[in-house]
Amino acid sequence: MNDFFTRFATAAAYWCGHASAFMIALVAVLLWAATGPMFDYSDTWQLIINTSTTILTFLMVFLIQNSQNRDSAAIQAKLDELIRTSLAANRYIGIERLSEEELEALREKCLQRAQEPSGERNAAE
Repeated sequence: MNDFFTRFATAAAYWCGHASAFMIALVAVLLWAATGPMFDYSDTWQLIINTSTTILTFLMVFLIQNSQNRDSAAIQAKLDELIRTSLAANRYIGIERLSEEELEALREKCLQRAQEPSGERNAAE
């Protein structure tokens, strides 16, 4: 089931990012708006677009979050590999799992080191 959802989410996110998907949505809204006078702008007529857009938005949130989670994990793995194979400190691998307080302390430490003259920084590392 998880593999199916991943493949579906990838395909849906890819397709929804195309101009043709936007054009289809735009045409649907224009057709809905054009039928307003025919339905005398009734509550049912308004409910159709409200319900449709709410359902689509609700479902798209999950697809977008899945795509972002996978992209974030892939980028993190690439960064970890770059750190591992470079002269950078390996202690930074996996820091995405630190608490917010630990990350903030690390950011502060990095900021302080970045503001030191390069000779002092190299001696401290």
